[in-house]
Amino acid sequence: MADLKSRYRFSDLLRIAGLARSTFFYHQARVGRGDKHAELALVIKNIFYQAHGRYGQWRIRLALMKDGWRVSKKLVAKIMAREKLVCITRPKRRYNSYRGTINRLARNVLNRAFSVAQVNRKWVSDIT
Repeated sequence: MADLKSRYRFSDLLRIAGLARSTFFYHQARVGRGDKHAELALVIKNIFYQAHGRYGQWRIRLALMKDGWRVSKKLVAKIMAREKLVCITRPKRRYNSYRGTINRLARNVLNRAFSVAQVNRKWVSDIT
């Protein structure tokens, strides 16, 4: 659009592109600027790869704070998303209570006859 500005009316170009004048000049000024978080992104990448991809944004932020950086968790998360740094997680497994062969059931010797004539003849407990 900057190239066409010399040949056509600027207001017509903005109308066709659907841009506000301020938006065009805002983006025009941003083109020359570099990334203000480039150094931080490099440090985050180093921490991430030193941890073999096991650190998420929480632990990376703690490591940064230990090194003297003052950053928010949202900034760390944003930089990690931009650099496509995703930590390794364990896969979620469905719960399964089966642990092998099931033991055989004990025979019902008492048959619910709990009263005794002498002491220590029948010992019972409740397993429910």
